Amino acid sequence: MGNETSKPDFSDVQGGASSTAPDAAAQTYTVVSGDNLSKIAKHVYGNANEWHRIFDANRDQLDNPDRIAPGQVLKIPAKA
Repeated sequence: MGNETSKPDFSDVQGGASSTAPDAAAQTYTVVSGDNLSKIAKHVYGNANEWHRIFDANRDQLDNPDRIAPGQVLKIPAKA
């Protein structure tokens, strides 16, 4: 069989995945004057009633959902 071609040897290759795409869960939103969590939720999720998701994700910097300040950067959890 003189027409045989050698096949590449991948026996030592390990599987895995890598990506440079931004993490969907790492989205942020910078508060502007006039914002509240309901407005932000309406903008991001299309439903103002989802404000609690944003509040829960930012409990490290928010004590009260009614007290957000312009310039504050909030973490926005990924859409479910």
